[in-house]
Amino acid sequence: MKKHILVIPGDGIGPEVTTWGKAVLEKVGAAGGHEFTFDEALMGHAAIEATGNPLPDETLEKAKASDAILFGAIGHIKYDNDPSAKVRPEQGLLKIRKELGLYANLRPIMLFDELLDASSLKPEILRGTDILFFRELTGDVYFGEKKRSDDRNTASDLMIYHRYEVERIATKAYEAASARGKRLCSVDKANVLEASRLWREVVQEVAKNYPDVETEHMFIDNAAMQLVKNPKKFDVVLTANLFGDILTDEASQIAGSMGMLASASVGDGTGFFEPIHGSAHDIAGQDKANPLASILSVALMFEISFGLKEEAKKITDAIDKVLKDGYRTGDIADANTDKAKILGTTAMGQKVLEYL
Repeated sequence: MKKHILVIPGDGIGPEVTTWGKAVLEKVGAAGGHEFTFDEALMGHAAIEATGNPLPDETLEKAKASDAILFGAIGHIKYDNDPSAKVRPEQGLLKIRKELGLYANLRPIMLFDELLDASSLKPEILRGTDILFFRELTGDVYFGEKKRSDDRNTASDLMIYHRYEVERIATKAYEAASARGKRLCSVDKANVLEASRLWREVVQEVAKNYPDVETEHMFIDNAAMQLVKNPKKFDVVLTANLFGDILTDEASQIAGSMGMLASASVGDGTGFFEPIHGSAHDIAGQDKANPLASILSVALMFEISFGLKEEAKKITDAIDKVLKDGYRTGDIADANTDKAKILGTTAMGQKVLEYL
């Protein structure tokens, strides 16, 4: 197999973690007789600094010409402290999702037993959790019309969904549920929001095509509570852009750290693979970032974009062995961790390569 992969390191710790994602891609690919070629491009704050544009045309052209994209992180504190900024790093991420038609964000909540104590939740509540989130990615308030009154005292964001947008993400989620535990929970706020009422109506229609899948509808506030009260009750979770953004970050506590969660943004073409953590500028350049989420994103790339489940399993197995042998980065270490086995970004990346 020959594939061309675009690496977009992004901002903050992005370049540090994608270095090891790429290294794992190369090692696993070579072992399987696959040939990967690579290119690199700017996006986010780094792109604004270099070109004034969070998504330069050159980056978008390279993205459209690639077979898959490995992304790092996006954002910078200077924009967080300046809500009036007209050009922002996140605009690049939203635009590339729209341009590539990346309407489905898949976030598996993969729980390694060795990290049960790294979570703020009790191990007996967590053990056995295995959730796959399907978050709609190109609709909702993030893409709806935004307004500010002339006097700057009133603001609005339009929460908008079209029937076809709900149908296509629901179909992907039901297909996954059919191959997993045959349970799907659709999360909305249909008791208050008209957009959610359309969402629930369309999901109910799609559900008829999958009679083997048990469907549950849950309001977002209840889902947020149940996720920490009894995460094992969930298998496939389907939800809208805004709700999915919040729920999946909440779910990172199940895995113990955002540094352990990967994601895949897919549509009908090039897939986009990234850790769910942010740019973490407070630790950038200090060899403290956890590269495992980026490496797990590579496992998703092998499975989802390339259909190579065996290669994906080799990566997750290697990480499992690293954790079983007691190695940790600072974000997943606890009081019982051997201090000699608390590793920086580089050492953890090298350790995964060694175990591969």
